[in-house]
Amino acid sequence: MRAMTFNVVCRSGNRTHTQASAPKRTLLSLGLAAILSTGISNAVAEVGYPEKEDLKFGFIKLTDMAPLAIAYEKGYFEDEGLYVTLEAQANWKVLLDGVIDGQLDGAHMLAGQPLAATIGYGTEAHIVTPFSMDLNGNGITVSNEVWEMMKPNIPKMEDGRPQHPIKADYLKPVVDEFKADGKPFKMGMVFPVSTHNYELRYWLAAGGIHPGYYAPHKGDIDGTIDADALLSVTPPPQMPATLEAGTIHGYCVGEPWNQQAVFKNIGVPVITDYQIWKDNPEKVFGMTQAFTEENPNTTIRIVKAMLRAAKWLDENDNANRPEAVKILSQPNYVGADYDVIANSMTGTFEFEKGDKREIPDFNVFFRYNATYPYYSDAVWYLTQMRRWGQISEPKDDSWYDEIAKSVYRPDIYTTAAQELIDEGYMTADEFPNFDSETGYRPPQTEFIDGITFDGTKPNSYLSSFPIGLKDDML
Repeated sequence: MRAMTFNVVCRSGNRTHTQASAPKRTLLSLGLAAILSTGISNAVAEVGYPEKEDLKFGFIKLTDMAPLAIAYEKGYFEDEGLYVTLEAQANWKVLLDGVIDGQLDGAHMLAGQPLAATIGYGTEAHIVTPFSMDLNGNGITVSNEVWEMMKPNIPKMEDGRPQHPIKADYLKPVVDEFKADGKPFKMGMVFPVSTHNYELRYWLAAGGIHPGYYAPHKGDIDGTIDADALLSVTPPPQMPATLEAGTIHGYCVGEPWNQQAVFKNIGVPVITDYQIWKDNPEKVFGMTQAFTEENPNTTIRIVKAMLRAAKWLDENDNANRPEAVKILSQPNYVGADYDVIANSMTGTFEFEKGDKREIPDFNVFFRYNATYPYYSDAVWYLTQMRRWGQISEPKDDSWYDEIAKSVYRPDIYTTAAQELIDEGYMTADEFPNFDSETGYRPPQTEFIDGITFDGTKPNSYLSSFPIGLKDDML
């Protein structure tokens, strides 16, 4: 028999409305803490009251912060007895520092941030993630000048439009021309440990363009050693203006900032990350390990609310996306025009002006187990850190597995999911089989360079790349 609920007035930030309060449950913090320390488990315990009710979460103004906005706007946080304030952050470093020093209780994070912090690359702190926020969602855009130089190299379809995916092979003659003229070819990405950095490097290297190495053991953190293309950091909302100013010749960023370049007629998106690595993991929700240990019930309730939001975003073949776009276009969230955000969030993507193509999975928030924190996703990011020198020394395969399991927390996720199943909000077939799930996806083959990624064999994967550090290289 389900516990009774009562209508109460709930406040989150400056929002006030009536919601059904969370069912009263027996406080089982100690039991939950034990569950959360055992790794993947299908153990079920009734979740107790949240240890901390008033929470502040950070985000960057990108469309993939949507699960936070929807969990807030639809009252899913309040259903869990959580009173949340969402606060946009200036950049990814400020956001991470806010989580580490406790100004933020959690945040929309680059998937590489919890891993980098935990291994001590940059700011050192043990950050964990029990929830993956989305798949796909990024693109690579070049300036109009570079696009005109690329176009003669790109095969065309019968209707005269460029044939996709557009590989970096077609950019290489342009980069070579810049080098011959003694001019640097510069591109922007959002943060050194961002998906965008690794996707841009992956795409460039697959086309024979060296994106450069890092050498932190030598004090070099610019990532431009041996580079054909020079990559630097630009915050996402500033990407279009930086491109328009001519400071960079292209960039890799999440939406809506590729589509913004199309609308402003200052650049052309040439490829999406869906075309570089089909259904790649993107952002995560990050918290300190200390927060999850001190607030196990709160942590599970956060994940429950975000799971409901993710499902809402994808259900009925994205039927709720127009409403989501309206929410995200508000200045307190993404703040871009409705039409700019809708261009990608509703299942299409515009490349060259007028060349709009169907990409229904450009943004995925729930289907394909998008929310599950797979260890193999963590391992992929770690391999790219090693490939480009952010991890200075070679590591054995067991190290990758150990770090992945210290940061990605499917045990917390499993408990939250089981609660939602028991409460009737979701069904077991919407999740992985928790009895048999190992946390490692089957080998993935759909990369633009055709190389297979097996998360259980990271060093073998690294050895397969023509460009990149491997074995004992420093």
